Amino acid sequence: MIPFARLLVRRIALLIALLATVFVVVDLLPGNTARAVLGRDATPDRIAAKERELGLDRPLPERFWNWISGVLTGDFGHTARGRSINDLLADKFPPTLLLGGLALTLTVVASSVLGIWWAARQHTAVRLLQPATTMAAAIPEFVVATLLILVFALAAGWLPAVTITGRSGFPASPDMLVLPVLALAIPQIGWNTRVVRAAMVDAAQAPHVESAVLDGISTRAVLLRHVVPFALPTIVASFATTVGMVLGGSLVVETIFNYPGLGAVLAGSVADRDVSLIASVVALSGAVIMGMLAVADGIRAWSLRGRG
Repeated sequence: MIPFARLLVRRIALLIALLATVFVVVDLLPGNTARAVLGRDATPDRIAAKERELGLDRPLPERFWNWISGVLTGDFGHTARGRSINDLLADKFPPTLLLGGLALTLTVVASSVLGIWWAARQHTAVRLLQPATTMAAAIPEFVVATLLILVFALAAGWLPAVTITGRSGFPASPDMLVLPVLALAIPQIGWNTRVVRAAMVDAAQAPHVESAVLDGISTRAVLLRHVVPFALPTIVASFATTVGMVLGGSLVVETIFNYPGLGAVLAGSVADRDVSLIASVVALSGAVIMGMLAVADGIRAWSLRGRG
């Protein structure tokens, strides 16, 4: 089996193990799914009937097997309230992908520019970027979101603090995306800027780079032809990891800004102890992350070609 296929199988196995863990953890949470759906006034007979309807009276391994078997055929099943999970994900996942995609794009562009500039002009930029990136990377997304709302929405009044959903299911106006995207991107820009800078500095110390400088090649050509290709594997790996961080952070940021994505869906599913819906969100997010990791593996393999 080729290394890439072996790596893919390993990642799929890890994802399945994670989904099984989700089932176990949700089953251990206090509360009852049937009671959460029917309300506090539900009689014991109605609760028992609802449990049988949802399959909660069956052993946990059997419930997980039934769900994962459906997922393999493209059927995520139904929520505890009876709605198709496929339809729910089709409605709510695209806005989350839009938010995460914009935040990832901003992260890649900003951290690449800042990291390369920092590496090229270490003595002039280090005093500003070192504390700034450390602070940005250390602050959680929900704190950044709160600060952005206080400054740009409440104090300045420039941008809306709450997202209004249009008929398409997406935010009604583009300016409603600005603060959520910034809240997601700022911590990741701080971290990735430092990674890009470190990778560039390490690559610049390679012998072939010193030879290129001694040969009189321009700084720009040395940077683009000799430094960036050698720094690319580390940078791409960091950006690939950022995908998971952005998707995870988006669920929190969406709740703060009332954004029409998976954040509210996940919060409601936890309140209902709806393990099928929670696992479906995890599975879909995991599939996206695995896809981005595969792209990163391809870029890394391309950048490392001929070095062996």
